[in-house]
Amino acid sequence: MEMETTKGGGDGKPQQAPPSRHHRHHHFVLVHGLCHGAWCWYKVATALRRAGHSVTAPDMAGCGAHPARLHEVSTFEEYSRPLLDAVAALLPPDRAVLVGHSHGGLSVALAAQRFPEKVAAAVFVTAALPAIGGSMFATTTEEFVEQEEPEYYLDTKQVAQENPDIPGNPIIFGPNFMAQRLYQHSPPEDLTLALSLLRPANQFSDDALMRDEQLLTEDGYGSARRVFVVVEDDRGIPAEFQRRMVAQSPGVEVEKMAVGGGADHMAMLSRPEELAELLVRAADKLSSESE
Repeated sequence: MEMETTKGGGDGKPQQAPPSRHHRHHHFVLVHGLCHGAWCWYKVATALRRAGHSVTAPDMAGCGAHPARLHEVSTFEEYSRPLLDAVAALLPPDRAVLVGHSHGGLSVALAAQRFPEKVAAAVFVTAALPAIGGSMFATTTEEFVEQEEPEYYLDTKQVAQENPDIPGNPIIFGPNFMAQRLYQHSPPEDLTLALSLLRPANQFSDDALMRDEQLLTEDGYGSARRVFVVVEDDRGIPAEFQRRMVAQSPGVEVEKMAVGGGADHMAMLSRPEELAELLVRAADKLSSESE
């Protein structure tokens, strides 16, 4: 599933934001996390379009409704190709606000590195935030895995890799892991939806691109305005680790979804209106500072 980039209401007619001399139009590109798809952004995408913004939400290769099968996606570059193609297709003066959630932060970092002139900002919503000078995998996923006990993953399972040329085993989140670590504050119907739409996904831990310490540069990825959204009640990526990633990337701005506010790892489902407002506020701030 790829959500349309046009603004529109339920009747198919263009929907404009309420008149305001302070209103700025933004193009948000929303990137989902591991095992999920563009579908998880449906509430935030609706809220952003209702406010007059454009939204693109691509399915990464092999995820959501993307036609590729797991064994057909050989590299992290191929996995991220739908995002890379969407950003590459932007025509001046359109510049996107890339929003990555969880594992999607790595794809956002890659897109910002490849197309810095097309990225207005990169926003990481409790997401993997790679640091310049280290590999994408080592400074995010590997550090996180090393600090967590095996019990953390509950009923998450490894899935057999059908293609022997792709190193590593994909995973699929288990129902208990989903309910306890990711969706504890989300509406139960969204957890039910997620359990019906999840697909196994590869973290590409041994992918050459993910291990390349020279990949992310100051002139590419580092030139993008970066904002990290800390979700204090996240049990998937605890706030302590979120702040640890931010500390490794000087200059990253921080926004917070507060303790007790009802936001979990899936903030786009548990607190969609709040997250949408935060994204617009951050984009407006970045726009005003660049004028």
